[in-house]
Amino acid sequence: MDAVTKEILGKLPRLISHRPLEWAIKSPDRPAIVEDEVTWTYKGLADAVDEAKSLLIGLGVRPGDRVLLINENCRTFVALLLACSELNACTVSVNARLSASEIDNIQAHCQPRRTFYTAEVSPDDIAHGERHGAEIREIGMLGKLCIGTLADVQEEPVFKESEKQVAVMIYTTGTTGNPKGVMLSHRNLLFISEATKDVRGFTPDDYVYLTLPLSHIFGLSSSLLTSLYAGATLHLVPGFNAAHLFKTLPKGISVFQGVPAMHSSLLEYAEINKVEIDAPRLRYLSSGGAPMDMDLKARVESTLGLPLNNGYGLSETSPTIAVPPYDKPRQDGAIGNAIPGVQTRFVDPTTGRDVPEGEIGELWIHSPSVMLGYYNNPEATAAVINKDGWFNTGDLARIEEDGAIFIVGRSKELIIRSGFNVYPPELEGVINSHPDVRYSAVVMRKVPDNEEVVAFVQPVQGKKIDVEVFKHWLGERVAPYKKPSHLIIMAQLPAAPSGKPLKHKLVEIAKELN
Repeated sequence: MDAVTKEILGKLPRLISHRPLEWAIKSPDRPAIVEDEVTWTYKGLADAVDEAKSLLIGLGVRPGDRVLLINENCRTFVALLLACSELNACTVSVNARLSASEIDNIQAHCQPRRTFYTAEVSPDDIAHGERHGAEIREIGMLGKLCIGTLADVQEEPVFKESEKQVAVMIYTTGTTGNPKGVMLSHRNLLFISEATKDVRGFTPDDYVYLTLPLSHIFGLSSSLLTSLYAGATLHLVPGFNAAHLFKTLPKGISVFQGVPAMHSSLLEYAEINKVEIDAPRLRYLSSGGAPMDMDLKARVESTLGLPLNNGYGLSETSPTIAVPPYDKPRQDGAIGNAIPGVQTRFVDPTTGRDVPEGEIGELWIHSPSVMLGYYNNPEATAAVINKDGWFNTGDLARIEEDGAIFIVGRSKELIIRSGFNVYPPELEGVINSHPDVRYSAVVMRKVPDNEEVVAFVQPVQGKKIDVEVFKHWLGERVAPYKKPSHLIIMAQLPAAPSGKPLKHKLVEIAKELN
């Protein structure tokens, strides 16, 4: 272990709840959680955590239990998350907007002691709770909450060591449609908070707009936990709405982290309504969760006068692997340099050997942020983490002389057409540069003795795209082998609650094309 990693680890508390509760003592009156109608100071947050802890104990939750939180972003989730931390119970965070079958499959897999539904902000939560026979209660600071029945399940072992104790389980969206439970320890998550707060410049003076789902690792770790770790204020929003963001930015928002579709929607809202975006304190913008094209980056930066930082990470790495420092933004498509404490390798997937600098290989990382494994799935864990602890991201990437990393695509999504490599993110970037395109997704379709390129395109609201005219426009900008065999216009691409396109669903649609 290098000196930088040791230094970071030496600063960490034991549990993810410890640092926010320390701020409750240092700065009790500073706002911690803001909703449109309610504000909790850090002292108020600590009181809510105590109330949630008593509730959990009274409902039979034990150390080592899994506690399933079907949720949308709200203060109740934060209190329950930190209370589970204090009890050494594992929070399983799942978005309420998932379908009934998706939620039921996750519940059956993780076997929670109790299931809670954040009814205060989510009609979907209430519907899921009613379906499961949950009781709706009004509980002090926590507000309206649906509480599921007590389950007779086996608790997991409890460890004193931060690196062994599971804090959170996130179920991945997955490119295959088969989610896996990613087990993240307290140290995994704390390491990211400590390693990235200075890279992003987070301080107690920041006011962070958080609409990224707390069921997704980007929202949970990079925004929520890192902000609370730094003593910042969070404005929680259940579900993204461009109009709400537009109206909230003038209130002093200093940080906005989102997926590309969110940034695009804000610009689209301002353009359609012919209004200027007023963001007097905004200082930091970042995009992650999905590839970001250079045209969107340029439009956001021109409109807001700030760099749009292109970060990168995975649920399995808690998540951040690389991001440009806030004071050294990049003008290209790089995801930045690896954050402190993260080692990288670029491996030829056919030979298993490291490729030379500048060449494309699978990105492997070694870091204290790498997950403990997939819950009850040792085979899947062994397929991505080798005996030396190196994790295979499954992404194809290259590193330049200055240490900047460029992601070129998923190794499993690489399209080999007539012997030529087609990288979907590259083609999506060209498609997204068209002024009438809001978003796109490129997938592969197998045909006899070859692979075809299929592109799905979502137009800007109110715009119509002529397929033949668009194909001609695209043909002038890409090599012939990259041109899609099929170009499908869709009013709305299927997406996860985080905004990430569900490519496995598009692959199924592509299979049915003639």
